[in-house]
Amino acid sequence: MDLLRGRVADADPALEMAASHALLRRASRGEIDAALRVFRPTTMVAFGRRDTNRPGFPAAAQACRDAGFTPVVRASGGRAVACTTTALVIDHVQRDPASLGGMDDRFEDYGAMLAGVLADFGIDARVGEVPGEYCPGAHSINARGEVKLIGTAQRMVRDAWLFSSVVIVDDAPSLQPLLARVYDALEVRFDPASVGAVATESGVGVDVLEEAFIGAYDDRFGLTESAYGSLDEARSMVGDHRVD
Repeated sequence: MDLLRGRVADADPALEMAASHALLRRASRGEIDAALRVFRPTTMVAFGRRDTNRPGFPAAAQACRDAGFTPVVRASGGRAVACTTTALVIDHVQRDPASLGGMDDRFEDYGAMLAGVLADFGIDARVGEVPGEYCPGAHSINARGEVKLIGTAQRMVRDAWLFSSVVIVDDAPSLQPLLARVYDALEVRFDPASVGAVATESGVGVDVLEEAFIGAYDDRFGLTESAYGSLDEARSMVGDHRVD
């Protein structure tokens, strides 16, 4: 599996979303077999496609800008997720002729793997939804059943899939009020107290945590560090992920 580390753009989170989307397209065409992208995003709120269809989406996007966060639309499903530069985005792209099946199995399998990494740092990590959490899902990774630490989402296309994980490593106090404004505008239930951070639970830093997640994938798949190569396709798709 190819390992792609770091951002592709210093100040354009929409291009980051497009880069993972372009990898998914390449896998669908059979140009790559498997890739793992691991990067620390710029300050952003990544919305799901269905968020953009809600009447309150323009107000939600403006709330992001007012707080200094860039609103973008991500390639995977789910609802709005807020990130600072202390977060980790882990995007696993896989070519798979049976891509349209197995979604629940992937959620359970990779959710357990991610929770296992956190457990190694002494965190009471569990797979399951926390009441009132952002981007709610039965396969979120939480601490103690009380606060969400990692959100997972998927996107399936012909012959390929994307499994995307967002790890909130720190800065929960700045994310809670922002997400409250965003979800209020979208008219979706949300409890700010559900937002947690790995650093609060164990004190582990983002550098150590990044290596731990990469190590878990390496143990399972074997990783070869690779360069991104051309970003032409990602740049051609960036408009699909930018919020004007």
